[in-house]
Amino acid sequence: MLTATQLAHYHEHGYVVLDGFVSDHWLTRLNQVTESFIDHSRSVTVSNRQFDIEPNHSSTMPRLRRLNSPVDQDETYWEFAAQSEIVDLAEAILGPNIKFHHGKLNFKWAHGGEAVKWHQDIQFWPHTNYDLITIGVYLEDVVAGQGEMGFIPGSHLGDLYDQYDGERWTGHIKDADLPTLNVEAAVFPVGRAGTVTIHNCRTVHGSLPNLSAQKRPLLLQTYAAADAFAYTDLVRTQPHGERIIRGQAARWARHDPRPCQVPPAKVGTIFQAQQREM
Repeated sequence: MLTATQLAHYHEHGYVVLDGFVSDHWLTRLNQVTESFIDHSRSVTVSNRQFDIEPNHSSTMPRLRRLNSPVDQDETYWEFAAQSEIVDLAEAILGPNIKFHHGKLNFKWAHGGEAVKWHQDIQFWPHTNYDLITIGVYLEDVVAGQGEMGFIPGSHLGDLYDQYDGERWTGHIKDADLPTLNVEAAVFPVGRAGTVTIHNCRTVHGSLPNLSAQKRPLLLQTYAAADAFAYTDLVRTQPHGERIIRGQAARWARHDPRPCQVPPAKVGTIFQAQQREM
């Protein structure tokens, strides 16, 4: 499902983009269930285990930041994450033995959806090695200025950055460390609905505010090689956390010699950490 050129791009740059990859059949199903959750969120007044909401969220004007663990909220999301064509993409990169780690549905609401500062994912959920990827799906068309996610090419081959500020977990790279990154080279892919992004767990990425009049729902699924074992209990209590979805379970853990930062016991969502809501 990935060409040799696309695989080479992923390994060199730490990400790859496939325009319009997901079928209309899946997009219709995913958007229908997503709209039902948006409608359900109208009764929510504070963030909870199901929804992370913006401060000005209301019943008449819902403004979501995240639907947490969508695969545990509706079978459609789980069927897509575990059985659709995107699993073939995961196998092309991770090999035949794959675990589902976790999923989320991030929103950038129109007219001001919050930016996400530069960060790396693996410090949120450290593992014994770095064979983890996140596959994002644009549920709607994404154009410039719509809060699109950006990647710093080649950053997965560099250092892991400290995402603490003293004793406080921030979930982002310090401003003082940004000059060591080639932020000016960041790429912010746009694309039609169904476009897929794949990025490595070490790749530095972030997203801009949404200045457009359209929301930007981005469905994210994280997969791990079967021999990558988590150091934390972030998803072990979730119904689908660390489920083998292709191949076989590993009997031996594979350890990368490069160290990995460990987050605090309670990290919340990236929005809560970066906005200092915890």
